[in-house]
Amino acid sequence: MKQKYISLIIFGHHPFVCTEIKGDFSEEERDFFETLSETWLPIIDLLEQLEEEDLPFRLGMVLSPSLCGLFQDNRLLERYLTWLDKRIDFGKKELRRCAANEEMKILAEQYYNRDCHIKTALTDKYSMDLLGAFTGFQKKGKVEFLLTAATNAYLPFYASMEEAIHAQIETALIHHRKYFGKNPTGFWLPEMGWTAELGNYLNEYGLTYTIADAHALVMGNPPAKTGFFYPVKTSSGLLVFGRDSTAQLDLENQINAEPGIYRSCHDAGFELSSRALKQFLGEENIRCSTGYRYWTCGTEKKHQPYNREAAENCAAAAAKKYLDLRLSRLEAASEYMENPICICTLNAGELLHTWYEGILFLKMLIREINQRKTPCLCTPSDYLAEIMRSSIQTVEPGYSSNLLNGYAELLLDASNDWIYRHIFRSIQRMAELTERFTGDTGLKERALNQAARELLFAQSTDWSKALNPQYQSRVSRDHAKQELEGALRNFTTIYEALGSSHVSTEWLTALERRHYFLPFVNHRVFARKK
Repeated sequence: MKQKYISLIIFGHHPFVCTEIKGDFSEEERDFFETLSETWLPIIDLLEQLEEEDLPFRLGMVLSPSLCGLFQDNRLLERYLTWLDKRIDFGKKELRRCAANEEMKILAEQYYNRDCHIKTALTDKYSMDLLGAFTGFQKKGKVEFLLTAATNAYLPFYASMEEAIHAQIETALIHHRKYFGKNPTGFWLPEMGWTAELGNYLNEYGLTYTIADAHALVMGNPPAKTGFFYPVKTSSGLLVFGRDSTAQLDLENQINAEPGIYRSCHDAGFELSSRALKQFLGEENIRCSTGYRYWTCGTEKKHQPYNREAAENCAAAAAKKYLDLRLSRLEAASEYMENPICICTLNAGELLHTWYEGILFLKMLIREINQRKTPCLCTPSDYLAEIMRSSIQTVEPGYSSNLLNGYAELLLDASNDWIYRHIFRSIQRMAELTERFTGDTGLKERALNQAARELLFAQSTDWSKALNPQYQSRVSRDHAKQELEGALRNFTTIYEALGSSHVSTEWLTALERRHYFLPFVNHRVFARKK
């Protein structure tokens, strides 16, 4: 029987955040705290609402090892609670300030109640275990978690350096098993960066499928006969799905087509006087987001009040139109093939964080799919269990990504190309260290593991994107350069210290406390395969 399928994949990543032991919150901490309040906790809340409404759903989800580590960082979560308390105190003042303006008062009450609800949920309902809240949906069969690279590295750049690819995948796999308690079947390519060599690497680790951008299949060798509505199989046996790249464009067009409706990002923290914000801003008096936003965006009137009900109605209409567009494409594809699938991806850290109504859109989309009973909402694994794999065409997808223009120019131009010669040299040195100190334990093993952390950290695309002025990154250019150079410097210090057989215990201990991400890393993942 012919059927149409849609798969929603929610991708989440956040670079490592170094917890400040005391003093004011850093810019990086505040950014992560906002993401928790406006993206991740609302997503958990959304999944719970879907369960309460008895709406069947199956979602694909990607939580990077870096993000999972932040979810389990008790020091950071304690700082988050302190930050929430400041927001709640600020909210009490906003309730008094907005008392005379009915529209602003309603919004202030909503924001204040949101922060109180979040704090109660985190401490009482989830017992400070955010990752446990997510894995609960896996146990219920509602969510399938895909594996991704350890530090969001753009893998095609390292395809000729097997040590780097193995280190990224093995480290991620070790952490995935610890966090989710099972082996994954799918792999999420950071930035959807694909090159032919990756098929063999992913197969080595028992991974069944991955997802590339649409043009990887359409411009493959040979071109996929079914376009991106059906998976293809590489010569190594890996199955590759094509992302519906028009889905992202359709959604962005709908968001931009409603000026004066959706909530603006203009925050009270940049509008009120320093005196009114003094307690919230802290000793350094640096302006920052408070989460209290009262205006709509994209209109000539700078201060047009935000109407939540109108925005929610608009988001619900957007969900219906989005589904209509997907169905029309699936209907057209079904004339040429059986069981077409539409892979739709949502970047939670960007889209759902900047689009306030995005969570509601996702809820309404899932509800609409259930009401229509078509297309069938599934994960890629579910889909592969339904179709006959013998009908899958063998194709070598073309080099591609989901970045600007479909390739990798954002990650490799005059603004950031200098970083790769240092990273490549460090990868060679790391492989050398694993051979020289094969059976070492104690202090040397600690140093080797920390060297692996620093090197994996440097490979993240978070830094190369932030260094490129064409990319609108939430990470500042200065911070990216500082973090990248610091990681490479730390690696070189360890390399030279091991070479001279003199590792400073005090220095290493301080570095481990400061850079404590990827807790289960093992330096042997960089060993050259025999």
